[in-house]
Amino acid sequence: MTLELVLITGMSGSGKSVALHALEDASYYCVDNLPPELLLPFIELEQQKQAGKVAIAMDVRSAQSLPLVPAQLAKLRSKNIHIRMLFLDATTDTLVRRFSETRRMHPLSRQNNYGESLDRDRDVIEAIEMERSLLSALREESHIIDTSLLRSAKLQGYIKSLISAPATQLTLMFESFAFKRGIPMHADYVFDVRMLPNPHYEAALKDLTGQDPRVADWLASYPGVKSMAEQIAAFLNAWLPDLSNDHRSYVTVAIGCTGGQHRSVYLVELLSKTFASDWVTLKRHRELDTN
Repeated sequence: MTLELVLITGMSGSGKSVALHALEDASYYCVDNLPPELLLPFIELEQQKQAGKVAIAMDVRSAQSLPLVPAQLAKLRSKNIHIRMLFLDATTDTLVRRFSETRRMHPLSRQNNYGESLDRDRDVIEAIEMERSLLSALREESHIIDTSLLRSAKLQGYIKSLISAPATQLTLMFESFAFKRGIPMHADYVFDVRMLPNPHYEAALKDLTGQDPRVADWLASYPGVKSMAEQIAAFLNAWLPDLSNDHRSYVTVAIGCTGGQHRSVYLVELLSKTFASDWVTLKRHRELDTN
């Protein structure tokens, strides 16, 4: 039996425990805060037990040994273990607010880079920036999930949709968003469609979304909208084979308009259908999910 490993890392306060609960619900055997030194023996033990799906959460509490992880993962991949790495992140403002609301201390507030105690509380923003630095190597190898605007229930659903895709194939995630609320930090490619005709100014369409057939028909009547979809598709068709050969698990294509309600939503719906015959595709509408 081939073992599937999901490794969850990310910023403190970004929702790693929520993600781990979602994987537990999906029948993964989950371990929180496993020290990196125990990763290889733990996986060897799970293989002996004929385990099929394992999820492990690691974070900055193991700061001293985190540099060991990339080499360990390379060794596991050489043994045909399917690995998916998820890195949960959020804006610094969001993380500061969450620590304030929960009144919890950041794990680096009383430590330096080597886990040694400090005599004073570290400013939480300073601690967050240090954590970003310590986790940067793992972030680079992972699929990033921006939880800044995600409620817990939505994050759980998002995690479940990601891990439901085949582990051995590249998964193409299309995501709509509103520029006024910021570009998704986890996007691999970002396309701006704010120059397209806007249904917001049509009284009969204003309160609908790009998922509504009336909005879809209205947008489809404009040649520019069709051209935009075709050009995005042409770009992706040109580069997806190379991305797949590069052993990527996920590629996120973010499409943004002003409000994330009409144009970007329509194009995400259209493109996800276009690519579904050749690739594993998922879709997400950030602003609709957070309303």
